[in-house]
Amino acid sequence: MADEIDYDIIGNDMQLVEIELDPSESVRAEAGAMMYMGQDIKMQTSTGGGLFKGLKRMVTGESFFITSFTNDGDGKERVAFGAPYPGKIIPIDLSEVGGSFLCQKDAFLCAANGIEVGIAFSKKIGAGLFGGEGFILQRLEGDGLAFVHAGGTIIKKELDAGETMRVDTGCLVAFSESVNYDIKLIGGFKNALFGGEGVVLATVSGPGTVYLQSLPFSRLADRISAATGLGSQSNRGEGGGLSGILGGDKNF
Repeated sequence: MADEIDYDIIGNDMQLVEIELDPSESVRAEAGAMMYMGQDIKMQTSTGGGLFKGLKRMVTGESFFITSFTNDGDGKERVAFGAPYPGKIIPIDLSEVGGSFLCQKDAFLCAANGIEVGIAFSKKIGAGLFGGEGFILQRLEGDGLAFVHAGGTIIKKELDAGETMRVDTGCLVAFSESVNYDIKLIGGFKNALFGGEGVVLATVSGPGTVYLQSLPFSRLADRISAATGLGSQSNRGEGGGLSGILGGDKNF
């Protein structure tokens, strides 16, 4: 059973989550995410269950180590964790979504003690080869609260059974295990050459919940790189279309 924690998400575009812990309650977080904590909070960094679990987190883009924050006092204490770049923090109550949820690698921020962060592989080879995030997704498992971070504005979509939506691969943040995820090629040479959206789109089909982000970190990094002149190629994880391969204008 995961610890039952209370929380407050603070801020608009550069958010942090402040978690209130009762005595002996704990929260686990990605190494380096902590902003501040109360005087009775005890911090302990470990692999979170052995060498293999540490290696699995590294595969999903997280740190080899995970840090636990435990309230060792007699009263309530607070600990806060900050988002790594502009965007939103999404609270997910795993007990309300079937006990597990899939998200893009490196999206995990923190979770109640008892939540496991594991690996999920894309079910189809096309999704792995062209999906921007590769074969590896993160699987959050348990019966408590987990928090993931995404860029820009967040949109939550509830898909009915059989309802399908096509999404830019970099904008897909997280989705229920019941959602079918696949990759489809964009039709038409001009779309691939000049569309600026990559040559593939993600197709998600219900039933289930899907979270989308308006600003994938790869887009933000690409704009910064273009503005500073530090890179000549697109860094967009979802692909930049053939125009990116041919050195087209990236100032979209």
